[in-house]
Amino acid sequence: MPDILVKGESVARRFRQGDVDVYALRPASFVIHPGDRIALLGRSGSGKSTLLHLIADLDEQTSGHLTWPALGRHGTLRPKYIGIVFQAPSLIPTLSVVENVEVPLRLTGDISSPRTEAMKALKAVGLASIADKLPDELSGGQAQRVALARAIALKPRLILADEPTGQLDHPTASRTMDALLESIKGTDAALVVATHDPSVAERMKITWRMDHGELQPPAMIETT
Repeated sequence: MPDILVKGESVARRFRQGDVDVYALRPASFVIHPGDRIALLGRSGSGKSTLLHLIADLDEQTSGHLTWPALGRHGTLRPKYIGIVFQAPSLIPTLSVVENVEVPLRLTGDISSPRTEAMKALKAVGLASIADKLPDELSGGQAQRVALARAIALKPRLILADEPTGQLDHPTASRTMDALLESIKGTDAALVVATHDPSVAERMKITWRMDHGELQPPAMIETT
């Protein structure tokens, strides 16, 4: 059996509102293997971001069991093993494009030439020519591709992208997805893309569907 990157067993996330428990994610079981290309498809507010944040080790479940068998322990996963492309603008405005991409490389402390690796990542997404620009000089599509370069710079084993095309027009969205898929072509990195766009989902090999906090089949696959 291939390595399992992430394994969730009845994972749930709920919040307390007054006297009522509100589920952002109802109990869900799933696995992510190396090389998986997964679309997490659902409307806004369906729970996609909650699930991604749990998988990314940015939040903790309130029940169930979540592990990263082939990646490491809780609290040790980012940025070396998991790269994240956030939905909201996430570039640091006072840093240049290349400096933004360098951030995770410097955080690990074990990269001998962060600038060289950052430029490689920018080249992979077709943006090496704007390395010295500041974020407010970029278009929305360029900013999202810089965020992608930052996510792939450390060659993580798992990339999570939260609505990476949600704020882009169709041609720019298509180019962004091209860059995302090309950047991991030929690797065993797994990719999970949260989206409400069926045209994005159809470019992935596996589709998980979310509705009102519930992860629906066919996500309920191998859990052993």
